[in-house]
Amino acid sequence: MLDEVKIYGLCLGRLKYQLNIAQKRLADSSALRGDIILESYNTSDIEELIDILELYDIEDRTRDGLMNKLDDLAQTVSALMQKTLVFAITNEGHLGLYFVASDRANSNLIETAVHAE
Repeated sequence: MLDEVKIYGLCLGRLKYQLNIAQKRLADSSALRGDIILESYNTSDIEELIDILELYDIEDRTRDGLMNKLDDLAQTVSALMQKTLVFAITNEGHLGLYFVASDRANSNLIETAVHAE
């Protein structure tokens, strides 16, 4: 049943599949460590991200409001998937969903997500 659940614009079945691939890549490569991007939304436009992720109930349509909503969403999905997931800005300036494979305290994404402009 978890495969069919959709939370906003995130399909848990799709994320489960992506996490399996990420974990296999980690197991197969001693060079890979740390945070692995699962999805990139190829935009940083707030309204586009609200549409893509179906966040229609968001009240504060600012960068901070969006990041707060995404933090809540990542915490919920992380609990359901039993893996640490975070939204953060990619090197290209887009929003991405990351699997934090390393110790969360050592993740550089947490700083990026909190201080995204």
